[in-house]
Amino acid sequence: MKIAVLGATGGVGTHLVQMALDEGHDVTVLARTPAKVERAADVTIVQGDALDAERVRDTVRGADVVISALGSTRGPEQDTSLRRMAGVLATALADDEAPQRVLWCASEGVNGEIPGVFGKFAMKMLAKPLADHAAAIETLQATGVGLTVARPRALNTKPLNLDYTEVFAGPAQGGYSIPRASVAHFLLKAAQDDAYVNTSVALAVAK
Repeated sequence: MKIAVLGATGGVGTHLVQMALDEGHDVTVLARTPAKVERAADVTIVQGDALDAERVRDTVRGADVVISALGSTRGPEQDTSLRRMAGVLATALADDEAPQRVLWCASEGVNGEIPGVFGKFAMKMLAKPLADHAAAIETLQATGVGLTVARPRALNTKPLNLDYTEVFAGPAQGGYSIPRASVAHFLLKAAQDDAYVNTSVALAVAK
């Protein structure tokens, strides 16, 4: 499978690229700083960022699927950076050679689904990034591509744990955090399974 990865040098993205290569996939990544790409000799690198329309188009052209592990940018416009990046990606997806399958890593709470007093507090604290993710998802849904949204709980740096739960509606069930490697594992798995097309999946490590 030909996989285009956005956010390839971040915590989830780094694991995702390694796993995809280990499975023998053809991987193209978009990277602002190519030197940060691990196993760079094994991937095709497009230098640029996710707000550069031409570079994004070059990254996704000819791919079977796009997997985004993008995070918010820094600076005065960081609260709208994800929706702007999704807008650039949506434009690239209109190209005849662009894939019609996208996976977007968001966060639990993007659907307002975390219950209880703690949930309300957490969603209030994360209101701006959650709203940005929600707007990005809406933009991608409007393209009509097959979209999978991952909604992981708080991310940690623990080793890969394959014992994680998937909830297609409502909040995640399990522990309070999940390894970035486990989220990467889910994204790669879901990219190869049509059962995840047009779904939004909450992720947590099983208790």
